[in-house]
Amino acid sequence: MEAPSTGFVPPPYPHDRLTALRRLADAMPGGVVDCSVGTPVDPMPEVARRALVEAAAESTGYPPTIGTVPLREAAAAWIGRRFGVDVDADGVIACVGTKELVASLPHALHLRNPTRDTVLVPAIAYPTYEMGARLAGLRSVPVPLDTDWFPDLDRIAAADAERGLLLWLNDPGNPTGASMGAERVAAVVAWARERGIVVAGDECYAEFTCGADGEPADPTTVLQSGLDGVLAVHSLSKRSNMAGLRAGFVAGDTDLVRYLGEVRKHAGLMVSTPVQAAATAALGDDTHVAEQRVRYAQRRALVLDALGAHGLVHDGGPSTFYLWLRGEGAMDDGWELAARFADAGTLVAPGDLYGPAGADHVRLSLTQPLDRLELLVERIDASAARAS
Repeated sequence: MEAPSTGFVPPPYPHDRLTALRRLADAMPGGVVDCSVGTPVDPMPEVARRALVEAAAESTGYPPTIGTVPLREAAAAWIGRRFGVDVDADGVIACVGTKELVASLPHALHLRNPTRDTVLVPAIAYPTYEMGARLAGLRSVPVPLDTDWFPDLDRIAAADAERGLLLWLNDPGNPTGASMGAERVAAVVAWARERGIVVAGDECYAEFTCGADGEPADPTTVLQSGLDGVLAVHSLSKRSNMAGLRAGFVAGDTDLVRYLGEVRKHAGLMVSTPVQAAATAALGDDTHVAEQRVRYAQRRALVLDALGAHGLVHDGGPSTFYLWLRGEGAMDDGWELAARFADAGTLVAPGDLYGPAGADHVRLSLTQPLDRLELLVERIDASAARAS
């Protein structure tokens, strides 16, 4: 049946646009080095695997939508341990990974407050922020970024702020790797509170916060500015290499969290019992996270040195496991730069997948094993030698 001409037509999924480049890169001997999506490939922590298996036999009943008490207590304890913020377990609910929460949050908040219709999204950002607004039938308004890749609140039109329902922050940022720090985050939260706008902090990369020297640094959360009107969104996908299990949680303003929990009960958005057990175990263990930081630091050093020698510059921040690359000197078109990588057997994500303002960059993910990244370096060196 043909859809009505006035109905919503889903745009191509961002990474589905990479099919031709993937074929080109995969034609190289040894196949594609896929640095586009950022899918974790490193081991899931053993404590999580054990908990997953042990809980399976007892999973005959329905799991609680809001999350088991042990999971919510583990999440609250981790927030206290990692951020120094006291959150009660009643201010935490589980989500099925965080992408579904990101996509569904605008709709749920609009049901609660139908007088606001605008979602404010960083101009270069995870595309699901914008799509969540569109799926809810709301306006998505890009917030311009300053030269450090941080939201420039002074450039938000007063009319858009008045209609603001939700403001997304992503710290550390994907794709840029920039970390705002507590003072900047507090200023954003204060601005939003003054205008009655909910702040949602997507903090899924918090464990991979680094300082200017590249060394691990204390992460920031919107919760450090108080819980009123703020939500912090966290995932086990990156922290604990559990992307395939779909485990996350949202914490913050107790009234908002409880409301979301009630809505989600009706929608049947449940994390399976074994996955909740695995997430509980993983949140209680920090050792595997420290090991993962070391892996990403080694990969970053290898790739940054190699690409820098060929005029490819990471001008984002030092955090996360992404490189935000542009050509040195004359600015490249991101798709042309991605094609150059594909010619060398590597798939990266053109920057406009994260918004038009990123069109002169590409994002390269470091979620490939060291041997695959070494192959990437060999190919880039060989490609440059052929071109010279």
